[in-house]
Amino acid sequence: MECFLQVSSQAELPTKFGEFRIQSFREQREGQSFDHLVVFTAHLESPPLVRLHSECLTGDVFGSQKCDCGEELAMSLQRIYAHPQGGMLLYLRQEGRGIGLFNKINAYALQDQGYDTIEANRAIGFRDDERDYGVVQEIFKYYNIEEICLLTNNPQKVEALSAFVKVERHSIIVPSNCHNAQYLETKKNKMGHLL
Repeated sequence: MECFLQVSSQAELPTKFGEFRIQSFREQREGQSFDHLVVFTAHLESPPLVRLHSECLTGDVFGSQKCDCGEELAMSLQRIYAHPQGGMLLYLRQEGRGIGLFNKINAYALQDQGYDTIEANRAIGFRDDERDYGVVQEIFKYYNIEEICLLTNNPQKVEALSAFVKVERHSIIVPSNCHNAQYLETKKNKMGHLL
């Protein structure tokens, strides 16, 4: 899938996790525009610690307990800042595994009725996972990255990124709670996540 990228300037991003830099990559594809973010340490050595984090407004901003996204985001930034070779978090604008916020809320409503995340996506006409990682290849090229330590439990991400760079997987496990237990079981049993 062909995409066109615009790259913003870099800026300082002081956070509670440490001092980072931030840059935006505007992806234009299929008549749409997506502003992805890259949050990275000032020093980047090989192999950096990398997290691909798909946007999750409900988890990242509102602290939803239905998923593990917000906690993974916080843990990733902590670990990236502490990593000796530095690293980066790619914040990809692919809400709800790529179905968008509006559809994700409709899927949430089905989950309230007992559907798991996969069943809910299918019920509203989507595949299990609609995300595309093609833009990541362009971002890695921009930063001249050829090898990474990838923070993920998702073997599909490892496979997708292995087409662009050498990948060593590092797990990222956050505690479950009574609201996300089924969500995590679905990730493990239906999506093959290494939990």
